[in-house]
Amino acid sequence: MKFKAVLLDDKAMRRTLMRISHEIVEKNKGIEGIILVGIKRRGYPIAKRIAEFIEQFEGEKVPVGVVDITLYRDDLTVINDCPVLKDNNLGVDTKNKKVILVDDVIYTGRTARAAIDAVMAAGRPETIQLAVIVDRGHRELPIRADYVGKNIPTSKNEIISVCVEEIDKEDSVKIYEQ
Repeated sequence: MKFKAVLLDDKAMRRTLMRISHEIVEKNKGIEGIILVGIKRRGYPIAKRIAEFIEQFEGEKVPVGVVDITLYRDDLTVINDCPVLKDNNLGVDTKNKKVILVDDVIYTGRTARAAIDAVMAAGRPETIQLAVIVDRGHRELPIRADYVGKNIPTSKNEIISVCVEEIDKEDSVKIYEQ
């Protein structure tokens, strides 16, 4: 892998997550009935940060859950044709809630689809929305993110790497070429 560029540094990531947090509150006319569900791995710490920002400017906590699926990461390694749900206990009640799924990157849409299936299996939400740090294009399914930190059109031989402090000891978005 050949490093190409840093697309977002730690300060830019913070601003991006803060903007997404404001957009979520604005689109949903407040936080009533909202829950965040992070897609493991990096979606979960990102969801927790968004919840912290929302609490800072709304003065109330937003529940945060997690969905654990085996990721079909086309941008890293082909594991399987479809993501596999590992556990449908999200840690939050989704019934009649506005669920905001949170992930680091949207690419083919298969991971988001598996997460949507998991949310639906856990209870029928009022709505499901999707928030991502990066939309890199190349969708294979009719899925789009409602909240996007940065649109980064990529070639299929490029890799987007989102790093979060909680897992990677730094906050950044980088692009590499295979």
